Amino acid sequence: MRVNRILLSVSLVVVALVIQVSVLARLHLPGAVPDLLLLTVLGLALVYGHVGGALVGFGAGLLADLAPPADHAAGRYALVLCVVGYLAGLAKPENGRLRSATGPMAVVVVAAIGTTLLYAGVGALVGDTAARHVGLPSLLFTASLYDLLLAPFVVPGIMALARRADNDPLAETNSAGQKTDIASGWLSGGTGLRIGGQRNGLRAKAARARVARAGRIKGVKRL
Repeated sequence: MRVNRILLSVSLVVVALVIQVSVLARLHLPGAVPDLLLLTVLGLALVYGHVGGALVGFGAGLLADLAPPADHAAGRYALVLCVVGYLAGLAKPENGRLRSATGPMAVVVVAAIGTTLLYAGVGALVGDTAARHVGLPSLLFTASLYDLLLAPFVVPGIMALARRADNDPLAETNSAGQKTDIASGWLSGGTGLRIGGQRNGLRAKAARARVARAGRIKGVKRL
């Protein structure tokens, strides 16, 4: 990975972990805890691809394994986030543009369910049966719900920062040479790109109108 990607990923992961441990974990919500660290990994994986997503996921999971008040075997969450980051990176848009929020939202739900199942499965292999006592169906439902509600406020911003760190200011050049925001598809439900196109069309029409008025004025002067 590039140096700027490493620095950004480390910074975002540390901030996400601190917020999750010090704020979200203390809300005492029923069921699971909103997984801000998972959403950070997903946002970076959707920009960096499957290899970058796996590396970021492994590093983030290992940091969570070692940070207090972790009460599970080291490497357990690192394995889970590594797999999830790799799979999420496979869903990276080919042209870097999010056309709608449907795809990323589906990735968040699948990742929340997959993370919970993988974590419980790895725990069962090492003798940790806490998920059975809490209730796995309840954990799956609440994890998906909390992450889905939190995702629109986290993932687009993570993707925007990742793009800017790569000297690509969240823009793709379309056939007319204009730039559109790839994160607007999430926040506006897929309408951001069309709004941008309409604005560019209005600007082009205004420019043509000014040229036409100038031609008419010159024609009057020549007469």
